[in-house]
Order: sequence, then C-alpha cells, then structure tokens
Amino acid sequence: MTRALLIIDLQPDFCEGGALPVTGGNAVAAAIASDVAERRQSYSAIVTTQDWHIDPGSHFSASPDFVDSWPVHCVAGTDGAALHPLIREIPVDARFAKGRYTAAYSGFEARELDPSAPLGDENGMLLAPWLAARGITAVDIVGLAADHCVRATALDAAAEGLATTVISPLTAAVSPGMLPEVHDELRASGVTVLSLG
Repeated sequence: MTRALLIIDLQPDFCEGGALPVTGGNAVAAAIASDVAERRQSYSAIVTTQDWHIDPGSHFSASPDFVDSWPVHCVAGTDGAALHPLIREIPVDARFAKGRYTAAYSGFEARELDPSAPLGDENGMLLAPWLAARGITAVDIVGLAADHCVRATALDAAAEGLATTVISPLTAAVSPGMLPEVHDELRASGVTVLSLG
C-alpha cells in the first residue's frame, strides 16, 4: 500500500485562542509534529487541508447554531486561516483549501492551494485526483475536528476506495461526548479508528 497522511484543518482559529477553538487543538498540533518527525518514512505523501473562507454565505452567522452555521473563522489570507505554526514546520507535499464560497467539511472538497495565486483562485486539483495521480491507496487522517472535518474527510476517503485510518489520539473534537457515535459511524463505513500505544 502507498500511504499518505492527511492533516486536517490544523489552523490557529481552530485552536485555543482562535475564533472557533477546539479544546486540545494546540496539543494535537504538537503531537502530530512529533509523530511526523518519528514516522515520516511511513508516508509517500503528506498533505494539509485548511478552511479558506472568502464568502461562505450562511456558513457564517452572527447567531450561529454550531451545526450548520458558525462564527466567522478561517478567513482566507488571515493569520487565523494559516497553518498552525507547528504544522508549518512540517515539510508537506501539498496544501489544500476548502470552503471559499460555501460550507465545506471534507478534505475531498478541497483544491490544491497555490500561495502565490489570488485568494479566490479555484483552479487547483481536487484532493482525490491528486492522491490517485500519485498512486496513493491508503490514508491516515489526523487533525481537527474529529466530529466534523476529520469525520467528513474519512467518510469520503473510504467512499473513494482508499484504505482509511483515523488516528484518534491525533485528533480533538468539538463535542468529545459524541466521539463514540462518530467512531461507530466511521467503522460502519469501513474506516479503521486507531488508538496509539
């Protein structure tokens, strides 16, 4: 199997001190950086995804329901939308951005990000064909949030026919109490949910 690591939405706005923080986000960033340092040779490719909102419509709300609408976060080009500083230190093969003009939860909705291109550029390759072009047949998924974008990315990866593993200790959830239900859903879709140690 040719395996890639997908680092999902490790951005300052989703970590402590950000606009839409997930408890444990900074610790997850540190743990991923350490894990990659130890296991980089396990992967043929490492990619990141980022929320990269320009005008996502009703996804942003002054009175969010935290299900379909959220406070303003990860506005393209801002510090909050950048990669977490610890993740920026990891040599990656590509960065993917999602949600420019709509809500987007799955990394498979993301297009390769060209940092030199205009903010609204949507000409990059989608994640699925990018992985296929490199012969990737398996993915490990880590990042934020376990019960939203990690979940959606893992379900889509499995639907694409990729051998899919979520490394649970390298994720954090908006609603940790929902994780058993999320993990059951993932397993029912053919995703391996892995605990380290």
